[in-house]
Amino acid sequence: MKLFYADHFVLPLPEGHRFPMEKYARLRERLMASGQFVAEDFHVPAAASDTEILRAHDAGYLQRVVRGTLGKDEIRRIGFPWSEAMVERSRRSAGATLAACRAALEDGCAANLAGGTHHAFRDRGEGFCVFNDAAIAALAMRAEGRVERVAIIDCDVHQGNGTAAILASQPDCFTFSIHGARNYPFDKEQSDLDLEMPDGTTDDAYLTGLQAALGVVFARGRPDLVIYLAGADPYKDDRLGRLKLTKTGLAERDELVFEKVKKRGLPIAVAMAGGYARQIDDTVSIHAETISTAARIFRARKPASL
Repeated sequence: MKLFYADHFVLPLPEGHRFPMEKYARLRERLMASGQFVAEDFHVPAAASDTEILRAHDAGYLQRVVRGTLGKDEIRRIGFPWSEAMVERSRRSAGATLAACRAALEDGCAANLAGGTHHAFRDRGEGFCVFNDAAIAALAMRAEGRVERVAIIDCDVHQGNGTAAILASQPDCFTFSIHGARNYPFDKEQSDLDLEMPDGTTDDAYLTGLQAALGVVFARGRPDLVIYLAGADPYKDDRLGRLKLTKTGLAERDELVFEKVKKRGLPIAVAMAGGYARQIDDTVSIHAETISTAARIFRARKPASL
């Protein structure tokens, strides 16, 4: 299973910034020490090109990002200070999801050890998201003739509003988001399928809802590729979450998604998405369990029948 990382392209943040940038390097270190992967499983992706980015984003927005001419309001919405390193990091993160999709189509499953930047819209960034890696990757896979249909399963605690908006006019890109009803973004977009969870939702209610929703996702037409935004932020001790899932519940969520995809013989590319636990080690552990579960399921023998 190929794992793509760009944590050495560091986005410099001011002291006390609430985004846990260090989680990415700690995740890679955790996986390398797990004994489940070897050095050859880890790969540095190429940066997403202008051509790839422009399928999902406006030229004017890309130019403002690259040239550092974003307005103060644009910077505020993104939540990161502009720097050349921010631009490179954002390109590499999108490039990692592109690479994971290509690898998944060959091997069945691959992962970006970051990504899931689902709040970036065509003409703006929001919520710690500069470029929308899932939308960029979905449109690239179709443009390259690798797939016709893509399904995006977004289990981050926040709605994938940017993804929904960018892909709204793409009938062959199905967007599904399960998220907190009263959480950011407060003005929701319309995905192809949205499932809103009330504050305080626990494991059983979440998993029951997800099980039913996945049935709808796959009933709408067989995708050629699934992009899964795992998200560690439905966790009960996440600072930005408002749901009450346990680590066990999140592991069961991942297993449910992976087993449904594996049963249908579909390739899946995984991105980490959000995670803001009070103890950063909790976020790292949840992300690591997602990757570990994917490796266990997709390295196992193929099912006898689909």
